[in-house]
Amino acid sequence: MRVTPKLLSTLVLAAFIAQPTLAEELTGTLKKIKDSGRIVVGVRDASQPFSYLLNDKQYVGYSVDLCNKVVDSVKKQLKLSALSVIYQPVTSQTRIPLMQNGTIDLECGSTTNSMERQKQVAFGNNMFWVNVRMAVKANSSIKGLADLNGKPVVTTTGTTSDRYIKQHEVGSKIDVKNLYGKDHDESFLMLETDRAAAFVMDDTLLAAKIANSRNPADFAIVGEILSGEPYGIMLRKDDPQFKKAVDDALNAVYKSKEIYNIYAKWFQSPIPPKGLNLRMPMSDKLKALFDNPNDKGA
Repeated sequence: MRVTPKLLSTLVLAAFIAQPTLAEELTGTLKKIKDSGRIVVGVRDASQPFSYLLNDKQYVGYSVDLCNKVVDSVKKQLKLSALSVIYQPVTSQTRIPLMQNGTIDLECGSTTNSMERQKQVAFGNNMFWVNVRMAVKANSSIKGLADLNGKPVVTTTGTTSDRYIKQHEVGSKIDVKNLYGKDHDESFLMLETDRAAAFVMDDTLLAAKIANSRNPADFAIVGEILSGEPYGIMLRKDDPQFKKAVDDALNAVYKSKEIYNIYAKWFQSPIPPKGLNLRMPMSDKLKALFDNPNDKGA
C-alpha cells in the first residue's frame, strides 16, 4: 500500500485519538497514586481474620490479601516500575473521615457496605457476607434478645451492630445497658471479664475472637440474626475511574476462582499467630456474590 501524505496524516491522528497520554486520562485517586508513587491502605489492628496486626510487624488477613491484589492491578495499570504501599491503621470511628480527607486510598478491614455509608463513601464490589448475632458466656442463660433485658451489652464504637441492637431494643421492648469498646479486642474483653453479658457483632468476627481466646469452650454464639450484611473495600465517593480499577481487579480474582483459595487460607486453614482454624465453609450467599459481583449496600 502506498502511504500518501494524506493517509499518513490520518493514521497519525487516529493513533493520537486512540492512545492519549496516561497523564491526560488520569483523575482522582489514580492520578494521586501516579503522581506520588504511593498508595495508602487503611487496615485494622484487631479484625481477625480480615485485617489485623501480626507480631506488631505486619498487617495480614483476608481483606488485606484482596487489597494487595488491587494494589498489584493498579500498579500494572499505571505502568509503574515501583509503587510504595503504606499501611495506615484505622478504627471503626476514624475509617470514614480518613477516607474522606484523602489520608487513605483503600480501606481493607471488616466494613459493612451500607446504603447509609454510601452517602459518604463508595465501595468496591462486595467481598464478604456476615450475619450480626451475639456472643455470650456458654454457661449463661442468654439464648436470645428477650434474655438481655436489664443486662449490659457491648458492641464496638462506630459499627452497624450498635444500630441493630438499638432497633431491636425498641422492637422487642427490652432495655439494655449499652457499652462500647474502642475496638473488637476491648469489646470481647468486656464479655470475657463479665463486664458485659453479650457482645453484639458480625458472626465471623465473633467466631475469630472466640477461637483466639484462652478458653474457647467458655463462649457461644447465640440468638436471632439481627441483620445480614455485605463487606466491601471502601473508596472515596465520586471517583468512578478508581472504582472501576478496584472492581476490575476484584472481578478478575472472583472470575478466576482464586478467591476460593484466599477464602480457604483464612477460614478453613490454620491462621497465625496461634494456628487456629475457624473451619467455616463458604456460605451460599457469598458464593452468589462471587458469581454475580455487585456493590449493593445493606
